[in-house]
Amino acid sequence: MHEAQAVLAALLHSPLVRPVAVITPPDEERRRLSGAADLAGPAAAAGIPVLREGDVNRPEVVAFVRALDPDLVVAVGWTRLLGQDLLSVPRHGCVGFHASLLPQHRGRAPVNWAILRGETVTGNTMMLLDPGADTGDIVDQRRVSIGPEDTCATVYERVARAGAEMLLAHLPALLTGNAPRRPQDPAAGDVLPRRTPAMGVIDWDRAPRAVHDWVRALTVPYPGAFGLLDGERVMVWRTRPPRREEPEGAPGLVLDVEPGGVRVAARGGSLLVTEMSGRGEPPQPAASWARRAGLRPGARFAAVPPEVARWVLGHGPRPQEVAW
Repeated sequence: MHEAQAVLAALLHSPLVRPVAVITPPDEERRRLSGAADLAGPAAAAGIPVLREGDVNRPEVVAFVRALDPDLVVAVGWTRLLGQDLLSVPRHGCVGFHASLLPQHRGRAPVNWAILRGETVTGNTMMLLDPGADTGDIVDQRRVSIGPEDTCATVYERVARAGAEMLLAHLPALLTGNAPRRPQDPAAGDVLPRRTPAMGVIDWDRAPRAVHDWVRALTVPYPGAFGLLDGERVMVWRTRPPRREEPEGAPGLVLDVEPGGVRVAARGGSLLVTEMSGRGEPPQPAASWARRAGLRPGARFAAVPPEVARWVLGHGPRPQEVAW
C-alpha cells in the first residue's frame, strides 16, 4: 500500500539494519488492490530477495521467514491479519502501522472514512502486532492534518512519511526488544465498516461540502465516487470546494456546463465538478467530457434511497436492491 514504499526506502537507507527479504503480493493481485505499491522493483535494485505471495500465513511462507532468522518483521499495508505462527517467528516481534490514532478507527480505509466524514485530523499509529485487528500495543503515534482540499492520496502521503519517521526513530529500541509499548483498551475506539466500490455512490441530497468531502475521499487511487444517470455510473473524480451554500435546484440536477466544469445542485447549494469520466475511463476535464457525452443542463443524477444512503455512510446493512 501507499505507506510501504516510504517504509522500505527508510529501511534501505538505515545503517542499523540489513533487510533480508521483501514479501509482496503477486502483480495480478496487487493490481486489484487500491493504492497498492510495487515493492519488487526497489527491493530487487537493492539486491534484496523478493517473494511474491498473497497469503503470508501459508505454512510455506512462515517456513521461508523462519529460515531467514529475522530480528524484526515490518508489516505495512497488508489487508489480511498475520497469524500467530508468523507473529512468533522474529526475535523481537512484528511491527505494523495503522492510518489512524488508535484506538480510534480500527479497520479498513481509515483515511477514506475520515475524509468523507469531514474530519480534519487523522494520524498514523505504529504498534507491535498481535493476532487481533489493529489491537496491538502502541509504540508511537503521529497526528496528520486533513485540509479542505486534501484527497485520500495527499493525506496518505503524509501518513506514509509519519510511518517512516516513527520507524527510524524507534528502530534501535525495536531491534533490542526495548521499544516503548502502551496497551490499547479493547473497549475503547470504534471499528470501521469495510468499503466496497459500490459504496461510492453520491447522495446529492447532502450539503455541498459533504459531497465535496465524499469525492476527495474516494478519488484516485481508489475506485472513485459516482453519480447514476439512467442507471449508469458517471465517475466524479474532483470537485471545487463550494464558496456558498444557497438553494439552486433539486439535488442532483445539472445546473450548467461551464468552462471550468459541470455545476450540480446539492442540498442547499451546488458545487462544481471539475474532473469526471465514464465508467472504466480515466479522470478527464469535466466540461469537455460532458460535451462529448451529451451531458446538458436539466439532466439529473438519480436520488439515492434512504437505506442506501445509510449503508454507504456505514450506518446500516447493504440493501438488497443495490445493483450498479
